[in-house]
Amino acid sequence: MDPNKIERVYTSYAGFYDKVFGKVFHEGRESAIRNLNVQPNEQILEVGVGTGLALPMYPRHCRIVGIDLSEGMLAKAKEKAEAHCLDHVQLHRMDAGAMEFKDDSFDTVVAAYVVTAVPDYRKVVNEMIRVCRPGGRIIMLNHFSNGNKVIAAVEKVISPLTKHLGWRTDLSLNTVLEGTSLEIARKQRVNPLRLWALVECVNGKGKQTNGNAAIHPVLGYVNGNGAAGFANGNGNGHYSAEHAH
Repeated sequence: MDPNKIERVYTSYAGFYDKVFGKVFHEGRESAIRNLNVQPNEQILEVGVGTGLALPMYPRHCRIVGIDLSEGMLAKAKEKAEAHCLDHVQLHRMDAGAMEFKDDSFDTVVAAYVVTAVPDYRKVVNEMIRVCRPGGRIIMLNHFSNGNKVIAAVEKVISPLTKHLGWRTDLSLNTVLEGTSLEIARKQRVNPLRLWALVECVNGKGKQTNGNAAIHPVLGYVNGNGAAGFANGNGNGHYSAEHAH
């Protein structure tokens, strides 16, 4: 997927995204934020903030930084931040695959409907790990390839079509986590049709290993709301955008 094409596609979506996709994906966003158990002064990064649908859901006692590559989507997010007087929110146009933040800047990183909508998911995941402190949380809300062989076959067939729409359907969670320092703390299925997954991971970077890349098996999703947030922010992280727009 070409980055410039993705930016154009999502900018074209900006005018009607909330009406078309807002309600459909609302439950997933709400579940992700409801279970965060956000601590005072926690530093949270939302990757692919889009039109800012989730911004009003966060408590005001934390600090939110949202980034997006699409100027059109980001403009809508800024409108929401102003309308809701969200003075604890800062928004920047930025490439999620090459973030302009220092290492360990955030306690929690949230990526809703992002991993399968970027040209290089490995770069994005690695960047999320880099800017999140050791022991911090990385939350991914996304559709991942289903283990059902029939559904997986359909997803593989339609993936070339959905790529033109701005996302892919054939990426599995195992593939995303393979070789990373991320450790799954909880996971659950969410709407629409329980085909989307809310996955909370702990950033295990810095831990001693045997020198081999870790592979994280996915044993199946937990239905329902799942457990409360696994790792809470320490409130000591401070982000720094060295060249923020």
